Amino acid sequence: MKFRCERDTLAEAIGTAQRAAAERAGLPVLSGVKVSAVGDHVELVGSDLDLTIRVQVPAQVETPGDAVVPAKLFDGLTTRLRPGAVTFEVEGDDARISAGPARASVRLLPADEFPRSPDPGGSTVTIDAGPFAQALRQVTRAASKDDARPILTGVLITATTGGLRLVATDSYRLAVRDLAGVGMLAEGQKVLVNARGLDEVARVFSSGDVQVTLGEREVRFASEARSVTTRLIEGEFPNYEQLVPAGYPNRLTIERAALEEAVRLMQIVGEGRDTTPVRLAMSANCLELSATAQERADAVEALDAKFEGTDLTVAFNPQFLLDGLLAIDGEEAVLETLDPLKPATLRGSDHPEFLYLLMPVRIS
Repeated sequence: MKFRCERDTLAEAIGTAQRAAAERAGLPVLSGVKVSAVGDHVELVGSDLDLTIRVQVPAQVETPGDAVVPAKLFDGLTTRLRPGAVTFEVEGDDARISAGPARASVRLLPADEFPRSPDPGGSTVTIDAGPFAQALRQVTRAASKDDARPILTGVLITATTGGLRLVATDSYRLAVRDLAGVGMLAEGQKVLVNARGLDEVARVFSSGDVQVTLGEREVRFASEARSVTTRLIEGEFPNYEQLVPAGYPNRLTIERAALEEAVRLMQIVGEGRDTTPVRLAMSANCLELSATAQERADAVEALDAKFEGTDLTVAFNPQFLLDGLLAIDGEEAVLETLDPLKPATLRGSDHPEFLYLLMPVRIS
């Protein structure tokens, strides 16, 4: 096996594919990226069995073949080579990678042990990747990363009249995004998709058309040169609709960027600890944020804001609040509250299609 490829092209492809590679007990080959050279291109595949990423790039193939290269080593070496053509050649159990005066030799992993790329089967539809990726970026941040609760590590995608609804929660916050004009599912259909895989979909497909193939156990998002295949999660997603109150007596409207910067200041005081909440004291035309890290530090900042309702103070996990502010669109944020212990909602003032609900932190 031997091919040549431009360094930047190859490095970007390796960096994308290796995000799916993983160290897994008993399956060391999954820590590698499979490289397949054929015709006028090279295909790189990374997989941890739950997530598979495939990237195809143009190359001058002298000798076709397959090899599995340790992912992190392959990525690190390639990105540090000089710009220009990179030569990749397999000799015995080693891959020899060279560019300019630099040479490196890497011991390969057994290619015959690398799993075959999954084929979800099922029907295929084409969607516009741009709006879908933007919606994913808003909701996946609310999904849990705790594998002990697999249901909460997914994003619920449900067919609605004229579009889709995407929902994620880790039980402390909830993100709901309605997306019009995307017919990815049949009427009444819903699926629960691994959030980590959808994060990669949003990274890989930021624009253009993408083909979606939905099978019984997996879903694949693909273009001609790239694909992301991720597993579906079995189980019943929580009844999230009952968590959203029908109405709120208190409504705060504020410049989103100003609130974001103030929350970042409070987060620094708490040194990133979840045990240091940010307090929001709301009153007419004013919002005062404060944070106290025992006897180490404290901070207070007052912001201009429009407040309708009864004066109250509510506290939040600063990272959860910041995640919501980063997810909403528009220049103004609207925070609606019931009382210091009930869930609050965050929206963009002109973007009702997205809702971010978060639980307050109890304070004395």
